[in-house]
Amino acid sequence: MENMSIQELQHIITEELFFFEKESKTDQQNEGTTSTQEAEKPKTLPKTVHLDGATPPKEELKPEPLVVRGKFEKGILVLHEEQQLKPEVMEMLVNMINAVGHSMNEVGLLSSKELEERSLAELYDLNAHIVLKFGRIKHPINALPASDYQIHMEKETEYLFADALSTISEDKALKGKLWNTLKVLFNIAKK
Repeated sequence: MENMSIQELQHIITEELFFFEKESKTDQQNEGTTSTQEAEKPKTLPKTVHLDGATPPKEELKPEPLVVRGKFEKGILVLHEEQQLKPEVMEMLVNMINAVGHSMNEVGLLSSKELEERSLAELYDLNAHIVLKFGRIKHPINALPASDYQIHMEKETEYLFADALSTISEDKALKGKLWNTLKVLFNIAKK
């Protein structure tokens, strides 16, 4: 078979054959030295190239926690629609809180404006035990299945939703309705 020509071998071998020329010894020696040189080179990481105009990844900014007005000692949270409570409305709120056996030191106040664009989780982080929501507030708390002037329990927090404090202060029937619900919420027995 060694002495056969390529034409004769084509009848015996049906697969394609490829012929490679031998490399000269100098090429092989050069290849050998470069591969050993490459093997001897210490492996390093490529240099970091900073591109102009490339912005670093933005750090996630956490909003400041909600700041409640008042001492909020007993975890009673009052959410109100009005940005500022008028003196007569504030007096009614103080009288109402005192009538249920608490003081304003135990209460925290937040307006609708202070709650805008805040999450329900942020409100839960305040750890309020009783939440009194008065009026319309732009906040996810509205999604709770609580009816006006009805007590709603969610986990360890009791909720009472009612009309705006300014509306209640002007309507004797709403004051009575709120008072009856507050008596139940704060366990005030009839005397």
